[in-house]
Amino acid sequence: MQLYPAIDMKDGKCVRLTQGLFDNVKVYSDSPSHMAKLWVSKGASFLHVVDLDGALAGEPVNREAIRSIVRAVDVPVQIGGGIRSREAVKRMLDLGVNRVIIGTKAVQEPTFVQEMVESFGPDRIVVGIDARDGLVAVEGWGQVSARKAADLCMEMQKAGIRHVVYTDISRDGMLSGPNVEATKKLTEATGMDIIASGGVSSIEDLASLYDQGICGAIIGKALYEKRIDLQEAVRRFEKSGV
Repeated sequence: MQLYPAIDMKDGKCVRLTQGLFDNVKVYSDSPSHMAKLWVSKGASFLHVVDLDGALAGEPVNREAIRSIVRAVDVPVQIGGGIRSREAVKRMLDLGVNRVIIGTKAVQEPTFVQEMVESFGPDRIVVGIDARDGLVAVEGWGQVSARKAADLCMEMQKAGIRHVVYTDISRDGMLSGPNVEATKKLTEATGMDIIASGGVSSIEDLASLYDQGICGAIIGKALYEKRIDLQEAVRRFEKSGV
């Protein structure tokens, strides 16, 4: 199982939100690149970066911070947050990012995703499906659409997508455990690489995902609050297994 330490950026700083609420922010570091180096020093082999300002603005905002992260580490980085145009996708890839996550645009214009896959390849484009009560949320989680997450996932598979970040918003930042059941159902229904996001709070949570055959897990607040030791997690779930 691939583990993804999360680096969420707001105003150039490394922060965490609770349930995606922008008025519930906790700053953990003034330097996202230093945080990236810390996680890599503890064994991270892939980083998950989110431009929170970009998610609200509709275009990437923290470009210099993203550039600094890519330059600071020698592991692949995936980035999400406000990437809603071909130019934004190319700009991020040109910065050295390995995978670009498309969220809101995938809901509003599914053909855009297919065009990006055809242009840049299925291993460079990831779809972020953020759900509340099974329904897809957009615009930085500020709006909930009528689309079911499972339906959107199947549509993205047809568009050529291989990797999906599935976030249960109600669990994000709550340290209440991931939605293992929903993530497993999506994995089994699509055969895609469904990456669990939201609620991971302990090694036991990671073990539950691992045991259900989930391909990846994003770890955020649990790392920053020292509830999960990244070195132990990498050893158990990436290196030698449980």
